[in-house]
Amino acid sequence: MPETLVIYDTTLRDGNQHEGISYSAEDKIQIAKRLDEFGVNYIEGGWPGSNPKDMEFFARAAQISWRTAKISAFGSTRRVNARVDEDQNIRLLLQADTPVVTIFGKSWDLHVTDGLRTTLPKNLEIIRESVAYLKDNGKEVIYDAEHFFDGFRNNPEYALGTLEAAINAGADWLVLCDTNGGTLTDTLIEIMETTVARFPNQKWGIHAHNDSDSAVANSLAAIRRGCTQVQGTINGYGERCGNANLCSVIPGVALKMSGIGLAPHVKLQEITTLSRYVSEMANLPHREEAPYVGNSAFAHKGGIHVSALQRNRRTYEHIDPKLVGNHQRVLISDQAGQSNILHKAEEKGYDLSSNSMQVQEIVQKLKELEHLGYQFEDADGSFEVLIQKTTGHFKDFFELKSARVVIFKYEEGNLHSEAVLMIKVKGKIQHIVAEGHGPIDALDKALRKALEPFYPSLKRIKLVDYKVRVLDSKAGTAAKVRVSIQSADDSMVWGTVGVSENIIEASWQALVDRITYKLMRERHNV
Repeated sequence: MPETLVIYDTTLRDGNQHEGISYSAEDKIQIAKRLDEFGVNYIEGGWPGSNPKDMEFFARAAQISWRTAKISAFGSTRRVNARVDEDQNIRLLLQADTPVVTIFGKSWDLHVTDGLRTTLPKNLEIIRESVAYLKDNGKEVIYDAEHFFDGFRNNPEYALGTLEAAINAGADWLVLCDTNGGTLTDTLIEIMETTVARFPNQKWGIHAHNDSDSAVANSLAAIRRGCTQVQGTINGYGERCGNANLCSVIPGVALKMSGIGLAPHVKLQEITTLSRYVSEMANLPHREEAPYVGNSAFAHKGGIHVSALQRNRRTYEHIDPKLVGNHQRVLISDQAGQSNILHKAEEKGYDLSSNSMQVQEIVQKLKELEHLGYQFEDADGSFEVLIQKTTGHFKDFFELKSARVVIFKYEEGNLHSEAVLMIKVKGKIQHIVAEGHGPIDALDKALRKALEPFYPSLKRIKLVDYKVRVLDSKAGTAAKVRVSIQSADDSMVWGTVGVSENIIEASWQALVDRITYKLMRERHNV
């Protein structure tokens, strides 16, 4: 029987130390619930006493019936000059009322002498007393050997002696920590093999930081050599360069290792949605290029790649994206070949396989437009408009007769923008005036105001994102710009693009495609 990986998540503690992240107590409760639903074994909630939010989290967590996870409180061994039963840190760990307590102790003699300013034998006594006291109070104790790999390199016998102290005191788990994140994998393997051989029949864990970009590799290597518990964070959030990314470690173990697997309750297919949920809660952009869970993880741009994928997806995908809740994407760009066009058109419901001339025409037009600065990777809406125009299926839903945008400023007042449009819709001329926060907003409001009486569904369109990219900064204020717009309604999200030396003209192109695509899809689905 293969062993089962024990997942210890520290997103709420170590991950909360990531620059730019500050979870509220409510955020931490909601993230913990999602982690529990996913199937992690341990959730490290924080350091009791370090701040009021962590105390509130533990109080609320104690009232929740967790499905699979045990909540752990985190802290240090007792202070140098304190009795263990009087130490404030130890007392707060017990008051957190968690079934599990994780404490770290010093493994590196440098930290003992220069950090704690005590003797090496005294540090061993501190470790033994702290672990034993928590065990005597009925806690499952996970002992984190802080700076273990650095300590081993500096003084191997002493580093191993700190582990022996924790073992003799009854620690349930021994976790080897690469706290500075500077250990490379070959060194970690050598130390792991020596350590596990010295203390057989122990339960081992690995806690890796990413300062040398090796945290995932180090975690996987440690798991191969006896660690059945892995500590890390969702998306690799953490102090400095972050922690081991569980969104890479977990599928790596599940899909690529033999001899160890996930517990049946772990929902691997939900790891992509979990990753994106945590990035939303952290108010950070989701990493597009993240392995397994990123939007680009299974995105294909080269025409040769797409052609091969259509025959056998294993040619350019190391796993089936569905296993981790992700999906394949084919990108449209100037590197696209006919395979890309056929695949993307099929996604949109168009069968172009019988008309190679039209496909070639689309490919050529696409390359010409991208040479001018257009980019269709995230502009599915504009791409479908291009298909319809090339295949002769395009229908104008409205016709612009004239447009005028005025920007004016009263003395000591704010800038005002006004758009005046003359639009022909279903044989009727609409003369519309609208004000906006800026010229683009005014144009958008005027266009929608003219069209919504004829196409009421346009009221449901929402702006998701508006981006401007300067394509040639050397041209200064006369530079060509690319405007990308992301839109959404009740059922879909789509992108459109426009390019011009005039930002208003580029925006107008994207705005028109935005509305045209929405109306095209409605007609196509009827």
